[in-house]
Amino acid sequence: MIGILLGTTAIAAALGIGSALGFGLEGIHLSQGGAEAARNAELQQKVVGVKNMTIPQQILELLPSNPFQDLTGARPTSTIAVVIFAAIIGIAYLGVKRKDPEHGEFFAKIIDTFYAIIMRVVTLILRLTPYGVLALITKVTATSDYAAIAKLGKFVIASYVALICMFIVHLILLSFAKLSPVQYVKKALPALTFAFTSRTSAGTLPLNIKTQTKDFGVSEGIANFAASFGLSIGQNGCAGIYPAMLAIMVAPSAGFNPASPSYIITLILVVAISSFGVACVGGGATFAALIVLSVLNLPIAIVGLLISVEPLIDMGRTALNVSGSMTAGLLTSRITGELEKEVYQQPKAIEA
Repeated sequence: MIGILLGTTAIAAALGIGSALGFGLEGIHLSQGGAEAARNAELQQKVVGVKNMTIPQQILELLPSNPFQDLTGARPTSTIAVVIFAAIIGIAYLGVKRKDPEHGEFFAKIIDTFYAIIMRVVTLILRLTPYGVLALITKVTATSDYAAIAKLGKFVIASYVALICMFIVHLILLSFAKLSPVQYVKKALPALTFAFTSRTSAGTLPLNIKTQTKDFGVSEGIANFAASFGLSIGQNGCAGIYPAMLAIMVAPSAGFNPASPSYIITLILVVAISSFGVACVGGGATFAALIVLSVLNLPIAIVGLLISVEPLIDMGRTALNVSGSMTAGLLTSRITGELEKEVYQQPKAIEA
């Protein structure tokens, strides 16, 4: 599953590079206003911590130092920490179940009870989703800077071309796995719509898991891991397309030829590897871009200069991230033989 997430991120980076070169974004000059200057000052402080984080420190950030604190979402890596803690509890449970079946069965009943209650809460929340989507769309429409969007329209269009192409890649991968792309789009649309309007992969997590398990027939274990790890590792939109496009745009200012095969190959590798590191610092597209630009010794100011169109692009990036995690869950279930294909082939999604 992690391999699929990282592999699709590498493909997303290649598509981002192709879109940036195709639209002639290399060497693009952007203006800096007050908001952009403030954002760049903030990023300069953050990049130091990101750049100096070693591999062992990145791994430690993923581990649950205090599981109860992580359950509150106190850290950017809390979701993965909780998943790892849950895996440790699961391994311990299997050991107890073998040696003391009575205690193991009692613990399983407690977990099943909590699960039933939590899923009921999720169901109640999902029933309110249409109203939340309406409110989010209204907010985006009312607060968007349309003058800035028009000025940076070329970058916005190039971004969405790359995002759409990557979504088509997801459908092609599903076709190779002998799964209907049409069924995927029909059943995934509610989750993708919510992700698009809310701009939060974490907020879409319950709907993501519900779609994978109830509508696609993915096993609960794989669905939970794919959805949870997909929040941070292998984000096709935030950690793949976005940083790759920025690295192409600023390459000439640092003396690099953005069309050079060696630069493109290096950039794809850096993006793929860095997409795993984003999980250790959080922050989505911003930190992904900071990591990639820092590793390649490129100026990071461009991240702040795009603040005016960030919300508009982030909508598409978030939807693609969620699609990537669902695709990874489906392909993993297909490979391991745990996919209930008859559920996937049902014409309609199950109502919340």
